[in-house]
Amino acid sequence: MTVSYGVLSTYPPTQCGLATFSRALVSALESPQDLVGVVRVADADELAGRPRSARTTDQPADGSWVRGDVRGPRRAASALNRFDVAVLQHEYGIFPGPDGEDVLDVVRRLRVPLVTVLHTVLVTPSPNQRRILEALVAASSAVVTMTRTAADRLLAHYAVDPTKVTVIPHGAATPPPQLHRRPRPADRPLKVLTWGLLGEGKGIEWAVDAMALLGDLDPRPEYHVVGQTHPKVRAEHGEVYRERLVARAAAGGSGAVHFDDRYLTAPQLHEIVQAADVVLLPYDSREQVTSGVLIEAVAAGKPVVSTAFPHAVELLSSGAGLLVERQDPAAIAAALRRLLTEPGLEAAMSAEAERIAPELLWPAVADRYRALAAAVLPARSVLATA
Repeated sequence: MTVSYGVLSTYPPTQCGLATFSRALVSALESPQDLVGVVRVADADELAGRPRSARTTDQPADGSWVRGDVRGPRRAASALNRFDVAVLQHEYGIFPGPDGEDVLDVVRRLRVPLVTVLHTVLVTPSPNQRRILEALVAASSAVVTMTRTAADRLLAHYAVDPTKVTVIPHGAATPPPQLHRRPRPADRPLKVLTWGLLGEGKGIEWAVDAMALLGDLDPRPEYHVVGQTHPKVRAEHGEVYRERLVARAAAGGSGAVHFDDRYLTAPQLHEIVQAADVVLLPYDSREQVTSGVLIEAVAAGKPVVSTAFPHAVELLSSGAGLLVERQDPAAIAAALRRLLTEPGLEAAMSAEAERIAPELLWPAVADRYRALAAAVLPARSVLATA
């Protein structure tokens, strides 16, 4: 049976993690049996001069929700109702209204089953944030969190129906065939990589400081920071954060830190990730329950050094990475030193990453969304005949 999915989310060319996730999910779901369309949430200037549809393929009912348009929620709901299943990507910052509460106007108008994907689950939400999330769950036929930690938080801190909650991993691109590479030659520097949109809270400053503590190693590790400044950060603060990082690296005498400010295409990102030996996630947050970069790193078979945010603790617990304290350059340096000096550690971490990678790849993740859609579709028949 052919099933059509309407995805409500930000979407490229918007540059944000939610847009990137949605594009990957849409691409993974598309098949001869599955039709997928996008109702794109965007500002008017983002849509100016662009086709109404955010998609390039022939989809049944693409549309857009222009922030600031009072008719936006009604139009978004009308577009989503042309699909069999609506899939809502939820993050507080992307929808209009206080804490994005205008999204509730959309879900109240839906006549098809709703699957809500939660990208953030706060332990201490504001009263309005709690009200919005609980209302979304109540209106949904199913709710997806991308980690067990997020599901546990949702059930512990919110009044929700536990039978609606399903854990489906974030999803990662299938690595290119050169994944199984030969061991790194001893005379080649360890290549450490952090990638993604830059902004405060990424913790890059602590990683830069850590590299200054590894100057005694020969060859000295190289640290590559790849990615543009987040568009919203750049619009408000310019390149202040990046410039501060560059100055910090220079002041610390670390010529081993390299900055690449490109926004990478998928092939470019694959190439850079494959060239890395270790992925470093020095994030400041104690609350992050989902990280696309972490998923992509593990799926590529890369050892990971990460601060102990919840998703990293959950995914790396079986040995695919090393956890360090946040804002602690000495701990980051010690972990990297272990990888260079402890025989077999780098290879063992890579092997464990490769072992757990298959269930994280987008084809497997898309199958789980299909199964979830199949489970909620009977609700559509009940509603239609009520």
